[in-house]
Amino acid sequence: MKLGLLTVVLGDLDRTSAFARVRELGFDAVELGTGEFTTDAHAGLERLAEDLSAVDELRRDLAEAGLELSALSCHGNPVHPQEAYAERADGVLRRTIAAASALGVENVVCFSGCPGEPGGRYPNWITTPWPGYFADLLGWQWNEVLIPYWSELAALADESNVRIAIEMHPGMSVYNLPTLLRLRESCGPAIGANFDPSHLWWQGMDPLLVLRETAKAGALFHVHAKDTFVDPLVVARAGVLENASHTAAERAWRFTTLGYGHGLGFWRAFVGELRSVGYDGVLSVEHEDPLAPVDEALERSVEILESCIWREPSAETEWLVDDDPPYVATTSVGTNGGLR
Repeated sequence: MKLGLLTVVLGDLDRTSAFARVRELGFDAVELGTGEFTTDAHAGLERLAEDLSAVDELRRDLAEAGLELSALSCHGNPVHPQEAYAERADGVLRRTIAAASALGVENVVCFSGCPGEPGGRYPNWITTPWPGYFADLLGWQWNEVLIPYWSELAALADESNVRIAIEMHPGMSVYNLPTLLRLRESCGPAIGANFDPSHLWWQGMDPLLVLRETAKAGALFHVHAKDTFVDPLVVARAGVLENASHTAAERAWRFTTLGYGHGLGFWRAFVGELRSVGYDGVLSVEHEDPLAPVDEALERSVEILESCIWREPSAETEWLVDDDPPYVATTSVGTNGGLR
């Protein structure tokens, strides 16, 4: 397994400087944003999607820095009810798929997006079936918008030898395991997950269980390493949905540097679970801690992950069998079920 970084956090540096800093920090790979919520700081999407020389330049820059490219990321809302907004996000996503195909990178990380209502202007994220108009609208969103849109995009991705790695994120129609699997089952195997535990904790999910089930479904495409601090006092007073405030001190949860929400024990278990399900890709750090200095936070994240990952393949264990000495059973089960 290798360590990567979503480089938008280094957006004040040009690409050459950012790649040099990434390598200096100890990362092996980069994930590059291409637009929308994930800003296009270092990829240069417009040129990548149309100019083969830009593809060659990026490959050269990666090679000179000794870095791999794990994914292109364009978190946006291509099913937004405002047509101009949706068209822009859709265009970024399609160009990102084209650029990923040209670069030979397998994963495009994105959101599912969230529709609104017929004739509406804003997305409507529905998490309850009652009153009944919510269930009616949810059915319309999935059957009339999400499934048709993502079926088309999945076919495009498949033709391009690219996988769509959707991040389960509150506020989007795919926000947990059931909604991810529903979209995958409806639209095909080119749809899977960019697995980010940070969004699961505050919703009350167990990231290790969700990870295992995601992998079991064949949907584990790419993985983020991002931590979340859940404030038990705010949760006790207002619940986990008290998140409208952007002030970190007032929210029920906030993103934090690795180890400041969940300790080393979790991250070792997380890496162990990744290894046990056969994931040998990049573990990509996404830094969004509002309280931490960037360089120090990235250094500490690398320290934690380096103590968790294994750089070499698993050891063979034939010696456990070959060195097992022969023995003769000296007990048997009696008629009453006891040993004698």
